[in-house]
Amino acid sequence: MENTDSDIVFQSYGRCCNNEQFFVDFYDRFMGSSAEIRALFVDTDMAAQRHLLRNGIMQLVLHARGMPDTKLRALGCSHSRTGFNIRPEWYLLWLDALIATLWQYDPHFTEDTAGAWRRAIAPGIEIIRSAY
Repeated sequence: MENTDSDIVFQSYGRCCNNEQFFVDFYDRFMGSSAEIRALFVDTDMAAQRHLLRNGIMQLVLHARGMPDTKLRALGCSHSRTGFNIRPEWYLLWLDALIATLWQYDPHFTEDTAGAWRRAIAPGIEIIRSAY
């Protein structure tokens, strides 16, 4: 039986998310992608932020596996222009940082795995982005 994108992503995330350094390195990469993004996190409790990231990625993975989009819509509201003002174009930088960090931490990561991640979580990211 062939694994679906959501199966591949679920397994890949499982190989990475138990290592707290995964989330530290993700944020180093993401904040390094733009001075504007780095400025967003100046006064942020990064331990708490990493916990939120862990949950947010899981919500994207669970949505890809068929869960309702309720939590993603709530994330969209909190990240909209009336919330944290996370501009839609920054989600590509976020995704690129995620994929690069997955490459670093998932020992089974391949180009196929990267493609599965992009396909599986793109609809969820679009739900969040569209709330802007």
